[in-house]
Amino acid sequence: MSKIIWDEIGKRIGENGVKNGIIYTIDETGKYTNGVAWDGLIGVNEAPTGAEPSAYYADDIKYIELMSAEEFAATIEAFMYPDEFKPCIGEVTLKAGLTISQQNRKMFGFAYKTMVVNDSEGEIGYKIHLVYGAKASTSDVSHSTINESPDLLTFSWDITTTPVPVTGHKPTAHFVIDTTKIAVEDAAKLALLEDQLFGKDGTVETAIIPNMPLPDAIAAMFV
Repeated sequence: MSKIIWDEIGKRIGENGVKNGIIYTIDETGKYTNGVAWDGLIGVNEAPTGAEPSAYYADDIKYIELMSAEEFAATIEAFMYPDEFKPCIGEVTLKAGLTISQQNRKMFGFAYKTMVVNDSEGEIGYKIHLVYGAKASTSDVSHSTINESPDLLTFSWDITTTPVPVTGHKPTAHFVIDTTKIAVEDAAKLALLEDQLFGKDGTVETAIIPNMPLPDAIAAMFV
């Protein structure tokens, strides 16, 4: 066993940015499909809840400590959102240009990238975050007069999630693919996964509609 060394060149790693947002609708079979680009995405603030300890005492000492279930939650911030997100925030289009709100909200899937950087090379890869079973809450929208320092309107939605099954583990609503950790020999498998997530141009037989596989299906791709 060698001596521990801190802050080696090339090993000072961090994470920044958020981009390439995608929203997936859920079809009648429960599949996350028909992914579309989310232009104008400016922030995803992950804020899990739960995972809090509850202590129980007996014989004047701590007898056992139980942890509450953890739930994935987040806040999405954007300058604008795709039309496909409207049913997820209770908006329904009656006809082109005519929209009503306060309708039932649909569950959706969500994906985004964050960049992985180090001290010597800058960007060395990225993480793909997949969020399952998301539901969006209402959003405050503030309209103000235009002045000498105009600002773009910013939308913000708090989302909660319902986890999906993962064989051999607890259900989860948040799956992360770290491309800097993928083995070189699995590069083709990663490319195939990204074709599914982002879609692929081609003929009727070879084109791929953007979709978000469930965790078990992703794990099976890398066996």
